[in-house]
Amino acid sequence: MTLDDIKNALPDYAKDLRLNLDSVLADSGAPGLDARQIRAVALASAIGARHIPLTRAIEAFVSDRLDPAECDGVRSAVAMMAMTNLYYRFTHLVSNEEYQTLRTSLRMNVMARPSIDKAAFEAASLAVSVVNGCGACMDSHEKVLRQHGISAQGVQSIARIAAVVHAVAVTLEQAAPTG
Repeated sequence: MTLDDIKNALPDYAKDLRLNLDSVLADSGAPGLDARQIRAVALASAIGARHIPLTRAIEAFVSDRLDPAECDGVRSAVAMMAMTNLYYRFTHLVSNEEYQTLRTSLRMNVMARPSIDKAAFEAASLAVSVVNGCGACMDSHEKVLRQHGISAQGVQSIARIAAVVHAVAVTLEQAAPTG
């Protein structure tokens, strides 16, 4: 399935998603990000949204700018966020603040040396944190991205891509025939 197939599979009531998907994935459609970062964010968002046909279409789309090692770097960001978003959301939302002071004891070595550049890794991490709704992680990754020279507009672009890709996944899942 290609991105065109994905867009054609969207029902008419989701026409705006078709237009937004084209817009946010265009090389000039995400101000503050370069083409590689756009693709890293799109891939992370699709994987995080857990819709396999969309993920496969995005994987094909990103292959023109990201090599297999860089795609694995994005996947490692998604894997880490699957774990840390839940953990930090728990510590943030539980009223007992003692949990925020305890050592996490979770291995996160890949974050120090991902197989994609650090800004793209952080952008992917922020995108998945947006999809997963972890405020503590969103705040942390936004700060690191700003330290890496990503503008507020670039951070907003990451959130826009994540929101659109997630909405496409949800809409396709809901519109799928239930045999």
